Amino acid sequence: QVQLVESGGGLVQAGGSLRLSCAASGRTFRRSAMAWFRQGPGKEREFVAAINWSGGNTYYTDSVKGRATISRDNAKNTVYLQMNSLKPEDTAVYYCATEGSNTNYNMMSRRRYDYWGQGTQVTVSS
Repeated sequence: QVQLVESGGGLVQAGGSLRLSCAASGRTFRRSAMAWFRQGPGKEREFVAAINWSGGNTYYTDSVKGRATISRDNAKNTVYLQMNSLKPEDTAVYYCATEGSNTNYNMMSRRRYDYWGQGTQVTVSS
């Protein structure tokens, strides 16, 4: 059984930084792509960033490019999301996800990811 546990969320002022972590267990983490999605108040869940199994390829939504860095440590079964220059519009619950069998979908598609964490709240005050 796959388990994903996010941490690192919190309340931060605009312009600040946070580092989110996602600890994975229960499957071969090293062979799986990982992603971060977020869901703001009254909004659909949206893609934020993804990283392939080796860490050699990363993907970002346009709104976080230049401000976010996704990385992974396969020895620790952990993926990270460093967010800098945070804006109030980054306020959301951030979810970690790992792919299942639907690898035909692109890395930015929700359909690629079968396993999800419970989420961690990020609140950015203006």
